[in-house]
Amino acid sequence: MIVYKIVPAPLWRASEAAGVFTGSPLDVRDGFMHFSTAEQLRETAARHFAGIENLLLVAVGAEQLDITWEPARGGTLFPHLYTSLPLASVLWVRELPLVDGAHVFPGLSS
Repeated sequence: MIVYKIVPAPLWRASEAAGVFTGSPLDVRDGFMHFSTAEQLRETAARHFAGIENLLLVAVGAEQLDITWEPARGGTLFPHLYTSLPLASVLWVRELPLVDGAHVFPGLSS
C-alpha cells in the first residue's frame, strides 16, 4: 500500500540533504507523522493546505514502515508513523501545483 505526505518543498529538500525526514512542525507537535491514503488526500489538502503553494506530494511504501492506523476526522482511520521517515521508503516525490486555488494531484495509487 502507498501512503502520501504533503510537504512544503523547502522542508522536504532540507530533509533530502539530511538523509531523513523528521516531520513537519505539526508532526513534531503531535508526536507522530501524519499521512493520508489516496482517498483521503484531497480532503487533507483542502483542510490543511488550502491556498498554499510550493508543496510536494511524497509517496511512501507503507509496507516498509511501522504504520499505525488511528481514528481521526469522524473516526476514519489514518496512517501515522511514530518514527522518522527513512528516505529509502520513498517511492516518488512530485510537485503539487495549485491551479485556480485548488491543488492538482498527479496520478495516485492506493
